Amino acid sequence: MRRLRLRRAPRPLERLSARPARLLAATAATTVLALAASGCVTVHGELALMPPATKSEAAQALADFTNAYNRADKTYDPALDAGRVTGPFGEINQASLRARAVVTPGGNANHRPLELTDARFVLPRKAGWPRWFLADADPNRDTDSGPGDQRWLLVFVRNGPQQLWEVAHLVILSPSAVPEFAEEDGYAVPVAADTGALAVAPEKLGERYVSYLKDGEAGPFAAGSHTSQWRKQRLKTAKKPGLATQYLDRTANQGDFAPLGLRTKDGGAFVFFATRFFERQTAAPGYRPKVDAGVKALLTGQVKNTVTKEWVSNQVALVGPAGTARDGVTITGRLQGVVGAQGS
Repeated sequence: MRRLRLRRAPRPLERLSARPARLLAATAATTVLALAASGCVTVHGELALMPPATKSEAAQALADFTNAYNRADKTYDPALDAGRVTGPFGEINQASLRARAVVTPGGNANHRPLELTDARFVLPRKAGWPRWFLADADPNRDTDSGPGDQRWLLVFVRNGPQQLWEVAHLVILSPSAVPEFAEEDGYAVPVAADTGALAVAPEKLGERYVSYLKDGEAGPFAAGSHTSQWRKQRLKTAKKPGLATQYLDRTANQGDFAPLGLRTKDGGAFVFFATRFFERQTAAPGYRPKVDAGVKALLTGQVKNTVTKEWVSNQVALVGPAGTARDGVTITGRLQGVVGAQGS
């Protein structure tokens, strides 16, 4: 694994369901080189394993994202970083900026530029597109030691040679929660979405998580703040007098929402995945549910006695190898945000 360090430089819920011989040899070599430049190399009928980017390219992608993020945060203009975000993080980011622009049309008077330093890049080799890599960086929004120390883990994806690198996933973890990654020939090892070598295949994580949040059934998920405690908090919210709250969870795994995983040194995997959920609040007759300014900015319809908020939730999980004592799933981080609301 190659790393680089950079120094500071509604409707009822039930209805929401939701790409000559020398001359021949020279010509073939030229063709391979041309294909390599375009990001698609065929060797003996198979796509060759390629790193997603060089170290300097990954560092430039991180710098480009940070610059765009800061411009958008200063003005609350989602257009200023729309080309640098995608997937679950992109939807959360863009909705947040739209809401803040309505609440504070003059921009962010308290803007503090984000700095991402001490960056380490995890570069997995794979065939074809999309390509992706992980940036693990130290933000200037934390303390540098102790329980307040944080790392921002950003997953950059690119769907073709002409496209920009965009951040699809973001979670915030303590340094100790970032695992050691396996490597082959100096590069990280991606995990196939349908692999049977893990307790849960990455493509099934969202489905299993949605089922767990609904039923709390015994399964692969370890107890913690994003599983048992999250369900407990939901149940407590649902019982508030005068306000009934219902939740409906949905998988979100298509396109740039697709799960992405890296093999860890212990034989497991570190997997980013997303879900979507709806939170419906219905007030007692004669009352209206409270709607804060940020949600109201995204609201369609009129709140009479019900408001339904749509959330996107971005998780990262440590998934153990199948058939071992560590055959389970621990969700270590979650970032979520409201992306829409409907009144009725």
